[in-house]
Amino acid sequence: MTTPASVTLALGPDCFLRNGARHRILSGALHYFRVPASAWEDRLLKYRACGLNTIETYVAWNAHEPQPGRFDFTGMLDLARFVRLAGSLGLDVILRPGPYICAEWDLGGFPAWLLTDPTMKLRTTHAGYLEAVARYLDRVIDEVRPLLAHNGGPIVAVQIENEYGSYGNSRPYLEWIETALIERGVKELLFTSDGPEDSMLQGGTLPNIFKTVNFGSRANQAFAKLTEYQPAGPLMCMEFWCGWFDHWGKAHHTRTAEDAAATLDEILSAGGSVNFYMFHGGTNFGFMAGANQDERYFPTVTSYDYDAPLDERGEPTAKYHAFRKILAKHGARIELVPPTAPAHAYGNVALTETAPLFTHAATLPAVRSHDPIGQEALGQNHGFTLYRTHVSGPRPAARLHIEEVRDRAHVYQDGVFVGVLDRDQPHPGISIAIPSQGSPIDILVENLGRVNYGAIHDRKGITGGVRLQWQWLTDWEIYPLDLTQLPDALPWSPANKNAIGSCTPTFHRGTLQINTSAPSDTWLHIAGGHGVAWINGFCLGRYWSIGPQLSLYVPVSVLRSGSNELVLLETEPNEIPTATSEEKSRIKPFV
Repeated sequence: MTTPASVTLALGPDCFLRNGARHRILSGALHYFRVPASAWEDRLLKYRACGLNTIETYVAWNAHEPQPGRFDFTGMLDLARFVRLAGSLGLDVILRPGPYICAEWDLGGFPAWLLTDPTMKLRTTHAGYLEAVARYLDRVIDEVRPLLAHNGGPIVAVQIENEYGSYGNSRPYLEWIETALIERGVKELLFTSDGPEDSMLQGGTLPNIFKTVNFGSRANQAFAKLTEYQPAGPLMCMEFWCGWFDHWGKAHHTRTAEDAAATLDEILSAGGSVNFYMFHGGTNFGFMAGANQDERYFPTVTSYDYDAPLDERGEPTAKYHAFRKILAKHGARIELVPPTAPAHAYGNVALTETAPLFTHAATLPAVRSHDPIGQEALGQNHGFTLYRTHVSGPRPAARLHIEEVRDRAHVYQDGVFVGVLDRDQPHPGISIAIPSQGSPIDILVENLGRVNYGAIHDRKGITGGVRLQWQWLTDWEIYPLDLTQLPDALPWSPANKNAIGSCTPTFHRGTLQINTSAPSDTWLHIAGGHGVAWINGFCLGRYWSIGPQLSLYVPVSVLRSGSNELVLLETEPNEIPTATSEEKSRIKPFV
């Protein structure tokens, strides 16, 4: 058995040296955890056909370690398989293991259970944090150690943290991450990436570590700032933002192919190397989309299409072809683009059964507490939490207030919907009058995604208290409804159109019929208010009529010939929602 030849990536005075020869990195981001494993090869071949020679990927800690010490590297999370596949196709790999990744991913990639410690300080030298990071890095490096370049694998470079200068300036913390990688056997090129600003390049870099910058335009200006901090060595844009992501209720972001291609030309004309972020975005399946917080909280949509060169289902766009021309102009080796299998429309899905969420919750063991408890303290990562209490009566109308609801609360009195309270949106409270016999109050709180950039210590659920006028309400029954996995035994009954309308959250079930032996990708358009969709038990993610995303991508990997079970949890059911399988995605036009 022969040992594979090692690849070396080193720094020359003005370029990279790959096995001693001048080399320009032409890379594209591809997050294996956002793309079905069966589609990895198709996407990688399309990267190569566009002239790319390298793949960059983050590693999503929270996906791999959903509970402390319980790791998962299977299916879409098989990092080693992904890296091996890239290498087998002649592509180098840049690995960005974080532990923080941002990426518009829940909590920036950190596991939610880190926040069960009330003293936790993420991205610092906090002892509990570093202990967890050490265990994570142990496991990740174990997975990829045979795939490091010095062991004959395709991983040629590894990042230290991620855009740390946008968050902090702790050199001891960055040095700890550097040492941790080296002690675990990483001998490859180490680097940092930050925005091209003084504060970021001062706070996020180390003197002896190669520095890269992230930007979407004004390449020469960005490289000039990088050169102030790194006078010698290659110029590298580690994240060329050729598109952007979307938030619920905001406009859909697009960037013209011509504008993005002009910036790419500027990068390459300056002698720079580039990593496209994103070259193919994929999907935030399940509950993994993150959020941003400025003056207000904005959750990220399920799609991570990113207006990228390859769209959400891997089809080349005008931007792909424009980039291909620029890359060829600068000497990249382009190839014939593999064809994309067409998507297919399978028609309407009749939703014939319903199951009330509250009926399901009543079958679960309740956590009893004097005060409301947040999701993390309940051991819950995602989904919904139902808070229930009983208020004595009679009482005249008073206003119900929730202190720090994260992120969206539907309030019910005696099982009847009475209002919604949203995080960060000013609200006078919900007026409630209590009858003489008293009244049960239910508050269903939805976690819409943890903040992934900036103020990331984002705990979910009711993180303060609940008061009726000025009286704090106590003695709660709390039901964690993670819903990452669809419950096995829901109380299904035939759908009754006349019974819908109280706005109580309801599961709806129907069958998507595929009368062909070879299913295709499809798009699921749901005419409903707001909820979550599963197909054949796989959580597609969140839908919401406020847009801009109006349809969910359904990859062929989760479909089968014949009957496919579709389940919707509709949280605002004025009527039974409708679902239609279509061949194209729908985006809400911005007015």
